[in-house]
Amino acid sequence: MADNQKTLKTPIAFSGKGLHTGITSTMTVLPAPAGTGIVFRRIDLEGKPEIPALSNYVTDTSRGTTIEKDGAKVCTIEHIMAALWTLGVDNATIEIDAPETPIMDGSAKAYAEAILATGLDEQNAPRQYYEVREKTSFDYPDKGTSVVIYPDDKFSVSVHVDYNSKVVGNQYAVYAEGDDFATGIAPCRTFVFLHELEPLLKANLIKGGDLDNAIVVCEHEVSDAEVAHLAGVFDKKDIRIANGYVNNLQLRFINEIARHKLLDVLGDLALLGMRIKGRVMALRPGHFVNTETVKGLVKNQRRDANRPAFVYDPAAEPIYDINRIRKTLPHRPPFLLVDRIFHIDANSVAGIKNVTMNEPFFVGHFPEEPIMPGVLIIEAMAQCGGILALHNVDDPENYSTYFMKIDNVRFKNKVVPGDTLQFELRLTEPIRRGIVMMEAKAFVGGKLTTEATLMAQVVRNKA
Repeated sequence: MADNQKTLKTPIAFSGKGLHTGITSTMTVLPAPAGTGIVFRRIDLEGKPEIPALSNYVTDTSRGTTIEKDGAKVCTIEHIMAALWTLGVDNATIEIDAPETPIMDGSAKAYAEAILATGLDEQNAPRQYYEVREKTSFDYPDKGTSVVIYPDDKFSVSVHVDYNSKVVGNQYAVYAEGDDFATGIAPCRTFVFLHELEPLLKANLIKGGDLDNAIVVCEHEVSDAEVAHLAGVFDKKDIRIANGYVNNLQLRFINEIARHKLLDVLGDLALLGMRIKGRVMALRPGHFVNTETVKGLVKNQRRDANRPAFVYDPAAEPIYDINRIRKTLPHRPPFLLVDRIFHIDANSVAGIKNVTMNEPFFVGHFPEEPIMPGVLIIEAMAQCGGILALHNVDDPENYSTYFMKIDNVRFKNKVVPGDTLQFELRLTEPIRRGIVMMEAKAFVGGKLTTEATLMAQVVRNKA
């Protein structure tokens, strides 16, 4: 089954003050069409400007993640982003009437509960993934932090925090696909060290912070005067400090601090705009580090777009050998242009064409400088796509695929005798009514030679 995009079944709404601005806002999360992504809409501003929740719109990471476009911004988006993305929402429009999301109780608990209560609708579009192909490190020595991402078939994140704190100590937290985010990560609250409060207040931040929406960690003994000052800051008459926390707060988890940092990482990674297949390991992460890491992944994604996604092993048993290909496709030599299929799943296929001097087209194209015609490279990619389209059909020999449209064709490098062409095709939309839309690429020696967008129709043969 294809891993399709999802959106909310019905809108969900929240109201509350922002952690840093202190401004009360109403935020409504609406279902959105496939391909929308997560988009914030400032309905309190003229024209109701929209800001896509993507890393290139991040403008500030001071104790939260802020996105901005054309002067319109939304602050502290990481909690709602983590809840939506981790619970499976790919597309949503978030209408908000203030510059900051509601902090609620300092966690994503209320967001997660509402998403689970309303449920999700599956949409007719496959999810897009960034597949980590090699160990990738992002080091920030000036901040004492690092993020390392390893290749994996699934997504997981592990976080290690160490603030040289005798109260917090060393803490670890892990999230992997299938874990219960709503009960294990979402309820973990934001935190602050007592010695950070004054600098944050002077920086005009945490105007909406109080002891009901944040964990305050206290490392040292506090004088009566400092306690009285805290009472004024938080407008609380009864301030107590015990066990290292203001007001003897009861932790929801022994490692709640690390779990909250994990919550932030999940929310910030969602700014990639596509899901990740990889294992993320973060040491002392923060919003700056998280979002810079995502920007690094965006650069890698552009680089990888011109590299093969699948590794061809000529010694491995093919999924389709030439005999199975002949049973699936109606093409025959000299027009059968695929030798084997070495990868296939619900959304993608990869195959091989060994180009030899014996190809009949080299007789005239060109006698003194043999080059494989570009149109035949396109045809070979389309034949691979035909195998993908017919892969789950019980009687593929009774069907043919016909070109309907070819767009965005680019030829990057020549293909000559002795080359091994590697084709990779991915569905850009689910197959509906026999219509197949694919992104197609051909590589030689790891270099992109040809790319195109193909549209075809699967038709049952008359005879």
